[in-house]
Amino acid sequence: MNRRIAVLALVLTATLTVVAALSLSPWWWCAAGPLLAAAVTGTYDLAQKRHSVLRNYPVIGHLRYLMEDIRPELQQYFIERNYDGRPFDRDTRSTVYERAKGTADVDPFGTELSVYEPGYEYFAHSVAPCRVPESPVTVTVGGPECGRPYDMALLNVSAMSFGSLSGNAILALNRGAAAGNFAHDTGEGGISEYHTRYGGDLVWEVGTGYFGCRTPDGGFDAEEFARKAAWESVRCVSLKLSQGAKPGTGGVLPGVKVNAELARVREVEEGRTVISPSYHRVFSTPRELVLFLARMRELAGGKPVGFKLCVGSRREVLAICKAMLAEDITPDFIIVDGAEGGTGAAPLEFVDHVGTPLTEGLITVHNALVGTGLRDRIRIGASGKVATGADIVKRLIQGADYTNAARAMMFAVGCIQSQRCHANTCPVGVATQDPHRTRALYVPDKYLRVQRFQQATVHSAMEIMAALGATEPSQLHPRMLYRRISPHAVASYDELFTWLDVGQLMSGDRLPEDWARDWAACAPDAFRT
Repeated sequence: MNRRIAVLALVLTATLTVVAALSLSPWWWCAAGPLLAAAVTGTYDLAQKRHSVLRNYPVIGHLRYLMEDIRPELQQYFIERNYDGRPFDRDTRSTVYERAKGTADVDPFGTELSVYEPGYEYFAHSVAPCRVPESPVTVTVGGPECGRPYDMALLNVSAMSFGSLSGNAILALNRGAAAGNFAHDTGEGGISEYHTRYGGDLVWEVGTGYFGCRTPDGGFDAEEFARKAAWESVRCVSLKLSQGAKPGTGGVLPGVKVNAELARVREVEEGRTVISPSYHRVFSTPRELVLFLARMRELAGGKPVGFKLCVGSRREVLAICKAMLAEDITPDFIIVDGAEGGTGAAPLEFVDHVGTPLTEGLITVHNALVGTGLRDRIRIGASGKVATGADIVKRLIQGADYTNAARAMMFAVGCIQSQRCHANTCPVGVATQDPHRTRALYVPDKYLRVQRFQQATVHSAMEIMAALGATEPSQLHPRMLYRRISPHAVASYDELFTWLDVGQLMSGDRLPEDWARDWAACAPDAFRT
């Protein structure tokens, strides 16, 4: 409302100065000209629906685009950094924006990456590349106990709750998922009408707060869970154990964001800060976790059920595997979240110092399932700074079956990384519950950007796979991905990491000493050993 009043005042002032210039003195044109130009610009900014910044900040919002046009110094600084200060690769955010807008993402000047610095990674392409498949590759999620398997896309919307994001942002993400045939994770904040209006496929995430299936005292409401899990749009159910942005601690939704609508969706008190517990009340051991997953699948009518975690101790992962073997119960999927994940508001020390990065966490979970002979029953999803086709292929090589993206999807829907997510003052209407700011996010435009970004990124991944001589993820191998370990040496992932054989943990045959020690130390009835 304030922006409209400001533009109206600008229009009136410009009109008065034009009248003064015509009736009093031509010198008034010195003021009338700029004011008239600003008034026309402000009116246009309010009316247009393509740029959220200009809708919320008419006239002055053009300064942002001016700075981005000053290449390369200012654009490099403002575009190539994420909000926790760690640099993104050059092609990350700019590539997301270009693909979301449907423009070409090519570079006529070649790589600017330091290919001889340790840590640089690249793919080993084939002399005989394959033809790129005409249709996007999908992976079927659903193990032996699953009655309603789901075909998952290679790239999906990762967990971001209504509350953390605005209703319009959720609408754009879900409508984009519906148009592009990929999945939309609800985040732990429950299922809102914004998740269901356009019928996009949902992965319903249930966290420690049990929002959406919560008893008055904060416990798990099985009856309410079963009722909502039966909804047609809910295709999978995910139990959140931890997330990469803040592993080991609960989520926080500031009270300033908890309006009446949000309080109803989450079944909490309006205006009061919502703090998710750091642990679940429904289980305390690996065996209890596995049994609860089986109960969730039964309550969900046989739909795929899994869990998400940021890996901490390898022994805890192995303990969960031992519980699966002991009960002969397996989840249909496991989502591995890397410590580099960053869309959730988190304490700085947790962001920088807690949790396993995605590469090591993903390889750990993959090896644990292979070594116990359970890998063919469980699909693995990967999330944590997945934004490009190269990111997707890298994670598939490291053991994932599919990937999820949160931050990149926020970019696609219009996020400019203002770092005001917690303050309810997001300038583009993505991470706020302020209705005046949310209005700036025009869903009919932004959902197309989400759809275009996902489709272009998956196509890029399939092009890279074809260049490696693979037409599907199962044909990828760790020897196809290399890392420079010194200025004069490189090694493939096949050489850098241990890769267990099927059932090797069970047989103990040639089992590496560190894996043997961890396997012997863990038990199905205790996480900590």
